[in-house]
Amino acid sequence: MTCARLEVVIEAEKQAARDLIREKRKDRALLALKKKKVQEKLLQKVDVWLINVEQQLADIELSSKKKVVFESLKAGNGAMKAIQSELNLDDVQKLMDDTKEARAYQEEINAILGEKLSADDEEEILAEFENLEAQLTVQDLPEVPTAALEEEEEKLDLPNVPTKAPVDSNMTADDNNEEVSDKVPEKRKVMEEPLPA
Repeated sequence: MTCARLEVVIEAEKQAARDLIREKRKDRALLALKKKKVQEKLLQKVDVWLINVEQQLADIELSSKKKVVFESLKAGNGAMKAIQSELNLDDVQKLMDDTKEARAYQEEINAILGEKLSADDEEEILAEFENLEAQLTVQDLPEVPTAALEEEEEKLDLPNVPTKAPVDSNMTADDNNEEVSDKVPEKRKVMEEPLPA
């Protein structure tokens, strides 16, 4: 691309200026640096031009999309107007009235033929429905296992509950004579105290 070529030329001019400085050719080195500067300015201009071109391409793409949206809206509006021109409000109202009359006529025929249910019949049907629904709900409940609980109770081998108060093995014979209920071991006192909240 143009930018890459310009960068190569700029680097070449820079290298040429270095070489000329080593050779002690000041005037030629300055000329090479001037060429390099001109190329750098040209590179900056090319960058600006590229940015402008990219912006213009983006604007064209956006305008193209806007045009597609506009054309779609225009086509949709035209189609809706065409459909509405085919429908007359009086015709729609007449059709709705005719449908209502046809439905009323059918209900009259059903009433004459006895197909229509009375309010009492409707209530009986609703009560029967609720009864069937309750029966199905009860049938769907899982059975409570009773045999398994009895077997578990039989299998448990628990120790008997103690009937006497525990005796501290550290107590002496004199201590045994004192009433046990008056002297509560320190451990037990601590355990009986409520825990702080």
